[in-house]
Amino acid sequence: MSLDVNMSVTGNAPEALNVQQKLSAALGLAGIFIMSLSVFNVGFQPQALWLTLAIGLVAVGIVWYTRASYAGKTAGIKNDGVYFKSLTNRGLWAYIVGVVFTGFYIVLYFYPGLLGLNSSGANTGVISLFDPLSQLMAGRPASQWFVYGVLYTLAILGFGFKFLWKYRHNSYQRLRTFSVMFFQLGFAFIIPELMARLNDDDFSLPYYNIINIWPLNYYNFEQYRVDEFISAGDIGIALLIFGILSILVITPILTYKYGKRWYCSWVCGCGGLAETAGDPFRHLSDKTQSAWKLERWLVHSVLVFVVVMTTAVVYSYLNGGGYWLSGGAFLISVAVLLSVIFGWAMLFKRQELKKDARYAAIGFFVVIMALIALHFSGMTSKVFLFEAETLRSSYGFMIGAIFSGVVGVGFYPIFGNRVWCRFGCPMAAILGFQQRLFSKFRITTNGGQCISCGNCSTYCEMGIDVRAYAQKGENIVRSSCVGCGICASVCPRGVLKLENDDPKGRINSKDVLLGNDVDLMDLVNQNKK
Repeated sequence: MSLDVNMSVTGNAPEALNVQQKLSAALGLAGIFIMSLSVFNVGFQPQALWLTLAIGLVAVGIVWYTRASYAGKTAGIKNDGVYFKSLTNRGLWAYIVGVVFTGFYIVLYFYPGLLGLNSSGANTGVISLFDPLSQLMAGRPASQWFVYGVLYTLAILGFGFKFLWKYRHNSYQRLRTFSVMFFQLGFAFIIPELMARLNDDDFSLPYYNIINIWPLNYYNFEQYRVDEFISAGDIGIALLIFGILSILVITPILTYKYGKRWYCSWVCGCGGLAETAGDPFRHLSDKTQSAWKLERWLVHSVLVFVVVMTTAVVYSYLNGGGYWLSGGAFLISVAVLLSVIFGWAMLFKRQELKKDARYAAIGFFVVIMALIALHFSGMTSKVFLFEAETLRSSYGFMIGAIFSGVVGVGFYPIFGNRVWCRFGCPMAAILGFQQRLFSKFRITTNGGQCISCGNCSTYCEMGIDVRAYAQKGENIVRSSCVGCGICASVCPRGVLKLENDDPKGRINSKDVLLGNDVDLMDLVNQNKK
């Protein structure tokens, strides 16, 4: 008589998919197959019926698969077996999916004709399949961006439902998932498409995704968009003012009160996709110190790039005249604003910046000020050494397309779900700067109850070694933290807690509560005062 004994410390290997999971996966793949066939101009008529069928199959497949995976289990996060599965541990399936995603983004950005886009006639291929829905919502034929918007929204809603079931025991996770689903469906998809119906021969309002704040919508202050905002009358002026206030007023206030999580984990479409469709890959984020150093230099370099690019673009048409604000006055305003921010950080928050951060801040400030000074020196007729259009197109290609799309999403199964947010998103850099220096948000820890299981660090999508903070009882105040709360959700001891409180005393790296502190009670009593 033989016994099948598993000697693995980690327990049993993950079970194969059950019958319901296989059938639901087949349904979802059937919907994707219909869309894929339309690429080859298969004559699906009527298109509205086939599009509804394809989207419905994908949605039903996801919902059914979710219920088959979690409905029969007790509440609580189920991450069992993620390191045993090829798709979630950089196996063959992970690379296949990564190649497929990457290929799709390359075609979407650079070869939309392969999808059937025809600017001079009727669409064909997969884009023509979406024409009825686009005509219904916006009153115009579909574009590759409309197709992408539908698929993007479908992914957030479908996998958002899966996320809700997986984390159904945690009210914070449920609330923020409903939030990203709501903002993606309403403000990022439906409202901008319906706004297009306002346009006619005498009225043109730019496509405006309300939840995309500069510098994510780096194109928002280009000349043609500003002109269209102005020509659209009161509604256009209101949207233009809202875009400016979002940068200078709304964002700092909300980040002060809630940290960058109000945007990165509750509103942002990039974060919404990462948290829902990208959830199975969150443990793949690089936790090494070298990755952390690369992250800090790279994401802030992108921020400097977009600041210089936007300043050059705006200056280029303001300097040509026709606006109430001159190019020189605009450059002076930029210089004053950056000087105030730099001076405040170095005078009042210097101790909260690492040495390399202080050096980088000084270097970046000097570079930007030197470039702005070129206008007044008369040394060059070009804007910031390069034409503004060159800067804009370079940023749009390298950051807007390659980094945020091809790498940021296409490489989910390889680098984790937040590679764009960590290394490339300039909005995350701005919010992180604010969160680090003056926000009320922090993650508090109770080092006395930490058992060093490592769940928090493993499932931190931003690559933060949360356990190192928890072991010392040190507050977690990191620029990169998006406040997703997964570290607190997977902690078996309740060591971690997301809080908004008085900014004073948030960063307590020197006041760590260890069990063998001689003056422990004195320290506790001081902190109570």
